[in-house]
Amino acid sequence: MLRVGHKSAITVFLILFLCTCIDPYNPKLGEYTPLLVVDGLITDLNSSYTIKLSRTFQNQNETPQTVPDAKVSISDNLGNITFFKYKGNGVYKSDSTEIKGLVGRTYVLHIYTKDGAEYESDPCIMQSVPEIDSIYYAKDEKLTSNGTKYQKGISIYLNSSGGDIDQFYRWTFDETWKFKIPYPKRYNFNMADSSITVVNNVKEYCWKNRKSTDILIYSNTTGQPLSIKKEPVFFIAPDQSDRLLIQYSILVKQYSISKNEYDFWNNLKQVSESSGDIFSKLPFTVVSNIKNVNDRKERVLGFFQVSAVKQKRINITLSEILELNLPFFHYSCEQFARDPSDYPKSPGAPPTTWAEIYAIWCITSDYYFVEPQYSSGSKLSKMVFAKPECANCELTGTSAKPDFWIDFN
Repeated sequence: MLRVGHKSAITVFLILFLCTCIDPYNPKLGEYTPLLVVDGLITDLNSSYTIKLSRTFQNQNETPQTVPDAKVSISDNLGNITFFKYKGNGVYKSDSTEIKGLVGRTYVLHIYTKDGAEYESDPCIMQSVPEIDSIYYAKDEKLTSNGTKYQKGISIYLNSSGGDIDQFYRWTFDETWKFKIPYPKRYNFNMADSSITVVNNVKEYCWKNRKSTDILIYSNTTGQPLSIKKEPVFFIAPDQSDRLLIQYSILVKQYSISKNEYDFWNNLKQVSESSGDIFSKLPFTVVSNIKNVNDRKERVLGFFQVSAVKQKRINITLSEILELNLPFFHYSCEQFARDPSDYPKSPGAPPTTWAEIYAIWCITSDYYFVEPQYSSGSKLSKMVFAKPECANCELTGTSAKPDFWIDFN
């Protein structure tokens, strides 16, 4: 068995000491030819499928170039053809009523770009995948700071039933969590008459969502079906983000993949993990399953993925995290109060107005007025301000409650 987990974070350091005078060398680089990049996956779920087309770019400061107005379709071994519609930004989508992947059926991706190039994937058979038995978490520690410090948190694990002999798997996950900002904006200030009114829809609670970028793959080449036990999926350090402050949900998807696709992801992992120093192994080509029909020498990046999928969700509440005695996350937010005395003027000049204070912080400095403070007799005594991200949760999340969400706290 071989288990592989990859965190897609790459840091490359190059240190060069010049001890003698060397004339600079400016190599003459040949003309750069952008390569086609294909990102596509079809499963046995009742959903719309997406194929994304783009081009590589030479300068890291450039914006990736998408591929518009191509003809994209998928055919199967029974002669069925499904055409994808262009939705903009290099994205092509199928109608969920026109195609659903079936285990045992073989699929081929076809791409015709508007410059006349024709691309085709290798035939890909959709293989069955066993159920995920359970998703669970446990208190854990992880080495950080180049292996010099332990970080406390929780690890998400999965158990899965045994599959076929020589089975290959890949996992992805979607995170969703509810959070609350520290100083929600509850009041509005009108500069015209200095009136203060209550905000009807306070943006205090929101949800964040993140799709995994990790490469999580597994191979069973023992010659017999094996169940998967305590496979690590994701580590969460509760003091590094607001994931676990209210309620957290993770949906794990398990795919059955071919040996070729397993090799693709494993090679990609090894290339991206290369440290880049002079002792590192040289990068090697990550082979795609997509070819130019009329020019087999042209390199194409990406992989057309065909897989059945099983998925399972787990919810983790704040009360459960409290039982583990873990460090907590604290927002780097503060609010502050101001009044006219904080802005004295020269003798004889009119005092600073509330509207001027509002303008200083909310117009010039881009802060939020969040609430007033009153002295006896309901007289305004101070105006309270906070940073936008600390006062409006929609700046970092969405106030639209996910369809699947159930509050357990």
